[in-house]
Formats: sequence, structure tokens, C-alpha cells
Amino acid sequence: MPQRKIVLASNNAGKVQEFNTLLTPLGFEVIPQGLLGIPSCEEPFPTFIENAIAKARHASKLSGLPALADDSGICVDALGGLPGVLSARFALSDQKRDPSDADNNALLIQKLLECAQRQAHFTCTLVFLESEVDPEPLISVGHWYGEILENPQGSSGFGYDPLFWVPELQKTAAQMSSEEKNQVSHRGQALRHLLTQLPKKIV
Repeated sequence: MPQRKIVLASNNAGKVQEFNTLLTPLGFEVIPQGLLGIPSCEEPFPTFIENAIAKARHASKLSGLPALADDSGICVDALGGLPGVLSARFALSDQKRDPSDADNNALLIQKLLECAQRQAHFTCTLVFLESEVDPEPLISVGHWYGEILENPQGSSGFGYDPLFWVPELQKTAAQMSSEEKNQVSHRGQALRHLLTQLPKKIV
């Protein structure tokens, strides 16, 4: 049976590989939007769900394919949920127009100096659309709870992983193997839930 193509509203190589591994057995091939010449979509909304839907509709409109979008970030209790949807751009400034993971991590450490409340959670919202005008997008959300360290630990992963301490495992997200992380992470949870919904959506 030929594979059905899905455009991923991202060019993150790790996400492309992860999604293909899980979706190929279901008859899908995940293609990053960059390979189709599709530019990134604006993310102007204050919620993960709104941004994920906007990215999925954008990718589906310009490709003519079903689309999958992922909007994720870290929400820190003591900061009222920030960085949230601004996670990748937390350290954005006139001096840093394209902040790195290290820039964002450094700012988070600074914001929490002498703060006793360190609770935080990662959120991942996945959206799947059959087409740009699909009125019933599949929406799947995963959360991963932990604490923010004062100093980074570990060299795996990306983003805020070196600062995200998981008490149950006594390690940071950056000290886990990719297999271990996928079993417990926000993205792994959201993707597994999405996979239970897809057969009902695809006939």
C-alpha cells in the first residue's frame, strides 16, 4: 500500500525522524515543510493550541496535503506560566534577534534567582488536519512536570532540557537517552494520544 504523505509544519530533523518512526507503520510519510518550499508561519497567538492550528492550516494550504503541527514550550509557575509560547524566543531583544538555547536558559536562570518556587512543566500541543479547511482538527496535548535547576546538567536534548529536573527519575531531561525521554516527555505523551485518534479520522 502506498504511503500517504503528511506535511510537518516544522523543519526540525529530530521531530521529522520521530514522527516518521511512529507514523510509517500506519501508512504515512512525514515531509518537513521546508522540502516543499513552505516558509515558516507566524505564531502571534497567546496559546499553544491557536499557534499549532495556525501552523497546520498554513502548511496544508500551501502543500495541498494533510498537515501535522507541534507547538511546545515550558511554563514556569513562579513566572505566571512564562516563557510559554515564547519559549524559543524568550531572550529575544534588539541585541539578540535569534536567541540560542543557551541565551534562553541563561535568562530563565536569571529570572529565578533566589526564587524558592521552582515548579514547571513542558507542554506539547499537536494538531492534525486533513486539509486547510478541515473543521474538526485532531488536537492532542501532553504535559511533563518537573522543576527548574539553578545550573544546567546534561548534554543531550535541546531547549530547556538541561535545566528541567525530573524528581521521579532523579535526572534532567538532558541526562536521558532519546528513548527514555520519549517514554515520559510531553511530546511522547501527545503523540501516543494522537495515534489513538488517527484511525478514527482516516478512513
